[in-house]
Amino acid sequence: MLTKPLSTRVVTLATALSGLLAAGALLASGPLHRTLGPALLELRRAAELDARPAEEVAGACRKIARKLASVSLDECLERRLEASGGRSIGDQPILLREYPPLGGREPVGRVLLFGGIHGDEYSSVTIVFKWLEILDQFHSGMFHWRIVPVLNPDGLLRQPSQRMNERGVDLNRNFPSPDWFVEAEDYWVRRTSRNPRRYPGTAPLSEPESRWLAEEIERFRPGAIVAVHAPVNVVDFDGPQEPPSRLGPLYLQQMGTYPGSLGRYAGVHKGLPVLTIELPSAGIMPTADEQQRIWIDLVAWLKDHLPRTDGFPAGLVAAAGSGPAGPR
Repeated sequence: MLTKPLSTRVVTLATALSGLLAAGALLASGPLHRTLGPALLELRRAAELDARPAEEVAGACRKIARKLASVSLDECLERRLEASGGRSIGDQPILLREYPPLGGREPVGRVLLFGGIHGDEYSSVTIVFKWLEILDQFHSGMFHWRIVPVLNPDGLLRQPSQRMNERGVDLNRNFPSPDWFVEAEDYWVRRTSRNPRRYPGTAPLSEPESRWLAEEIERFRPGAIVAVHAPVNVVDFDGPQEPPSRLGPLYLQQMGTYPGSLGRYAGVHKGLPVLTIELPSAGIMPTADEQQRIWIDLVAWLKDHLPRTDGFPAGLVAAAGSGPAGPR
């Protein structure tokens, strides 16, 4: 039996729903309105509420597919992403996919993985979609995953795309750290010569995208965070636990942290392992074999090193990854 593409089925479902709502409105205003009217109006309200998230995700997928030749509309829709409730400066939804524990198996731990914190790092978005496809086929319940393909949708969808969000803030300089108000500006002025691509914003968590991620860390309480970037071609690591020596073709090179970075916020000050995958190119994907090898090595490292304790370690983690900062 031939199956229509998912994008076609979404349009068909939306059309059918619109017809149902219109029919309900006619019946509710006709001769049967005294008996059927209230029930149909309630059905219409419920259907409208159910339809909004699906329409929002479909709309976001259309924009992503138009931007990235490496992610088709059907591929995006088939990943069954959900609107997380977070929104960008430009009112784009932050999409999320959760792979929860499976019945009868206690997961090793919780993992929060995201790509696209910098909108011009296309490969960091695409590879997350490829890994979502793997999880759709092989999610075993070993981990409880929450995965965000694009944390900075405004930066991605701009013409041209840009590292920063819509307000011109580098989201990976916008996370809290002690003395942020002194250190973040000093680093930006002295170390980057006011490079606009590294602008940290006016205050920590001033941006809705970074604020959403910080709140998601508190809600989900992951045992580890995996951040996908490009194009430095290394594995970076901040926080406790022993880092992996390599993931596929990428070798460990710890680059340190800087004021406002996620590595300093979550890795150093919250004591969470933050594993940063720096792909070799922002615009060219690793081969399919390399993508799979990175994924297999990542899962193997998580299995052996993911903390099994619930919640964050108490206090600060002294000096872990707090050396001179690299270019992320």
